[in-house]
Amino acid sequence: MSSPPNETPLIRTIAMPADANPNGDIFGGWLMAQMDLAGGAHAFAAAGGRVATVAVDAMTFHRPVQVGDQVSCYCSTVKIGTTSIAVKVDTWVRRRHDWTEERVTEGVFTFVALDDSGRPRPVEGDGSD
Repeated sequence: MSSPPNETPLIRTIAMPADANPNGDIFGGWLMAQMDLAGGAHAFAAAGGRVATVAVDAMTFHRPVQVGDQVSCYCSTVKIGTTSIAVKVDTWVRRRHDWTEERVTEGVFTFVALDDSGRPRPVEGDGSD
């Protein structure tokens, strides 16, 4: 993939100095948290309600994210199970200094649909993106 998906990202934010190491590279944990938030929003809509992260698979960091980069997370449904939904999250940046766009991270996040008591429940949505 040489350019971001032609859709609106689930999350768009700016990488800030507080989220970086002394070299100005953003911590992987911060980036993973943004991806989890985006994937959770996607899963919430697809599952028809409350979800919780149960697994992260196939996480790959392709390029570093730097302070000032605009970070965008794009989501798509990979698989829907009885109580779970797997979401592919592709993360792209628009570089602060020259506005080039690069894919920096991708991963598959699995969420379980929860009832009001926090127990697994059947996925209610149709899983459409």
